[in-house]
Amino acid sequence: MSLIEKYIKGIRFLLPTPFSIALLLTLFTIILALIWPSQNLSENQNWLDKFTNILNSWNNGLWNVKGLAFAVQMMLMLLLGHVLALSRPVNAAINQLIPFCSNNARSALIITFFTLIVSWFNWGLGLVFGAVFCKKIMEYAAKSSFGLNHGLIGACGYSGLMIWHGGISGSSLVKISERGHLIDLAPESVKSNVPELIDFSKTVFSNMNIVVTCSLLVALPITMYVLGKKTKVVVPNVKMLTEKNHQKSTLVGLEKFDHSKSVGWVIGFFILLFSGYLAISHSNTRSFQFINPNYLNLTLIGLALVFHGKIFTFLKAVEKSIGGTAGILIQFPLYFGIMGIISETGIISDLAAYFQSISTNYNYTIFTFISAGMVNFFVPSGGGQWYIQGPLIIQSAIEMGIPLNKSIMAMAYGDQLTNMMQPFWALPLLGITGLKAKDIIPYTLIMMVVGFIIFTLGLLIF
Repeated sequence: MSLIEKYIKGIRFLLPTPFSIALLLTLFTIILALIWPSQNLSENQNWLDKFTNILNSWNNGLWNVKGLAFAVQMMLMLLLGHVLALSRPVNAAINQLIPFCSNNARSALIITFFTLIVSWFNWGLGLVFGAVFCKKIMEYAAKSSFGLNHGLIGACGYSGLMIWHGGISGSSLVKISERGHLIDLAPESVKSNVPELIDFSKTVFSNMNIVVTCSLLVALPITMYVLGKKTKVVVPNVKMLTEKNHQKSTLVGLEKFDHSKSVGWVIGFFILLFSGYLAISHSNTRSFQFINPNYLNLTLIGLALVFHGKIFTFLKAVEKSIGGTAGILIQFPLYFGIMGIISETGIISDLAAYFQSISTNYNYTIFTFISAGMVNFFVPSGGGQWYIQGPLIIQSAIEMGIPLNKSIMAMAYGDQLTNMMQPFWALPLLGITGLKAKDIIPYTLIMMVVGFIIFTLGLLIF
C-alpha cells in the first residue's frame, strides 16, 4: 500500500460524514463551555443551571432568523449555479472546447483554466461545469484513442474550489457586503467600531485579491500541464452516453406555457434588465455595494431562465440539482448553534485575547489563514465556517487595528486551500466521472502546495 493510499485510508477512518462532524463539534462545544471559566456565567451557578444556559444559547443560535436566511441564500447560490451548468449553452460551450483537448497535458491545462474562471463567478456552476467537462474529455479521449490520466483530469475539474471564496460567490464576501451583517455577527464589545458593510471593492476587487487570483489562473493550469506531461496515461474505456428517445406527449391548456421556448427567455430577460438597472443605479458611487447574496441570486435566476428557455426544462434542472443543497440545509443550523454557544458564553472574547497576545500586525493574517485551513477540515462549508470563525476574526482585527477586509480574505484563502485535501465538495465530480477521492487527491495536494505559496506571499506583501 502506497503512502498516499495509507493517507486516504486514515482520513476515511478518522472522518465520518460532515453532518456527524457537525454533531460532534456541537457536543465538543457544549462540553468546552461547561468547563470554560467564562465571565459571562456566574461562578455561583450550579452545573445544571450552567448547562441549561448553554443549551438556551445553543437554541438561540440554532434558530437564528438571519442565520437561516443566510442558509437559504447559500442554498440558492449553489442550486442556481448547478441549474446553469445543466443548460444547453453551457453544454455547447464545453463542446466547443473539447477539440482543443488533444492530449493529457493540454486537457489538464484547459480544464483547470476554465474551471477556475467559471468557479470564480459561481462555485455551484464551477463544481458541475468541471465535473461535466471531465466526463466529456474522457469520452472524447476514448473516441479519439489518446491517453489520459483519469486522476489528474478529475483533480483539474475540482480546481475551482481553490479560487471560489475569493470570487463573487464567496460566502463570507457576499455576506459582509450585506448591510448590517457584520454588526449582527460581531461580539458586543466591538459592535460600535464595526463597519456597516464591506463591499467588493475592498475584498474581491482589492489589489491583493486581484494579484492572488491572477497568479492562481496562471500557476495552477501550468502546474497541471507539467504534471500532464510527466504522468502515466491510459486510453479511457468509457461508454458513450446515448440520449434516450422520449415519446412526445400532446400538450394541452397551460402545459403549453410551461413548454414554450420563449416564456422562460422573456421572463429571464426582464429579470436581467432589472438586475442591470440595480447595477447602473449604483455606478456613480464607484463601489460594489449593490452586490450582495440577494442581488447575485436574482441575477442567477434570470440567467438560468434565459439559458433554459422553457420553464419545464428549468424546473427539471432544479429537481436534478436540489440534492446538492442538502448539506447546507441540515448542517448550517448546527453551525449557528455552535456560534450561539461560543458567543454568549464569552469563549470568543477569550480566544480573541489569546490570539492577540501571540500575534503582531504583520503575522496576524497568516495565523488567520492557517487556522482557517485547519477549521475547514471539520467545517467544509465556507458559509458555516464564516459563522463560526467570523466573530473571532472581527473582534481580533478591530481590537488590534488590522484591516478587517484583509483578515476576512485570509480566512477565505485558508478555506480554499484545504479544500484540496478535504474532498467533501468533490462528491458531485466523483459521482459524474466515476472516480474515487484517492484518484484525485495526489494531484490536488500539489495544487494545495502551489496555492499555499501564492496565498502566503499575497498576505505578506500587501
